[in-house]
Amino acid sequence: MRVGELAVRAGVTIRALRYYEAAGLVVPTRLANGYRDYDPRSVRLVAEIRALTGLGLSVEETRPFVECLASGHGASDECPASLAAYRQVIDQLSERIASLTRRRDALAAHLESAANRAVAPATAVELTEFPAPADDGAADHLAGTAMPGVRLPTTGGTTIRLDELGAGRTVLYVYPLSGRPGVDLPEGWTSIPGASGCTPQACGFRDHYDDLRAAGAERVYGVSSQPSDYQRELVDRLRLPFAMVSDEAFGLRDALRLPTFEAGGLTLYRRLTLIVKDGIIEKVFYPVFPPGRHAAEVLDWLEERR
Repeated sequence: MRVGELAVRAGVTIRALRYYEAAGLVVPTRLANGYRDYDPRSVRLVAEIRALTGLGLSVEETRPFVECLASGHGASDECPASLAAYRQVIDQLSERIASLTRRRDALAAHLESAANRAVAPATAVELTEFPAPADDGAADHLAGTAMPGVRLPTTGGTTIRLDELGAGRTVLYVYPLSGRPGVDLPEGWTSIPGASGCTPQACGFRDHYDDLRAAGAERVYGVSSQPSDYQRELVDRLRLPFAMVSDEAFGLRDALRLPTFEAGGLTLYRRLTLIVKDGIIEKVFYPVFPPGRHAAEVLDWLEERR
């Protein structure tokens, strides 16, 4: 068959056949007029080269397999040289995997180090240079309201029902959106009053967690509209001792008329904190600013009532 016919039957380009010929893998005979003439076995040889290169072998590394077929064997890997070629390529891949694993682990260590530098104790993080939110009265109706029977998932793999939080006081701090290393925040984020500061706020509640418990907070939860998987990254990265609660469907907003805002095409919660005692909202902090100092503000309020 001519080179064009072989290319069609084998599903390769004529250029690829020229390359295989130059490499001495699939060599045609020459007719009197100089045309290349391939025998029917060439289709099988080219198919074998395609299959092996699809597994990651180079064209040259397919040589033992092609020669095995050309010598009359029914399968290209029935020859000792083919088996040796398998082992050699596997060893090379193992070395590459080990090298890539070392690179990945090194990059992960750098990421963790950078993330930890970015989450120093909250007292060292100030966000007063960002615009402060105004009290627009959007939370004035909340004090004295009973918590609704909304059930929400947590990063701990459990669910909580908000009207069954348990006896004593629960701190529910509601925040808009936590950032993540390497992921851009919505455009114009830092210019939105009260938007920035979710990570310093989480760090504040982390650093004051034991003090909050000692002052009478039986439970502390962070609440946002982000999914639990996204929140779990924050819990792990910041080593938070409490769980985050996901409210993707805005059940809490709908039940309590909590304030929200729009950013980057997303609907997000405005930052506020609810102190719930025996199922009733006892105290509302709104607006919250600066976020990094807010846990200390909540702690002061609790200690005054201890």
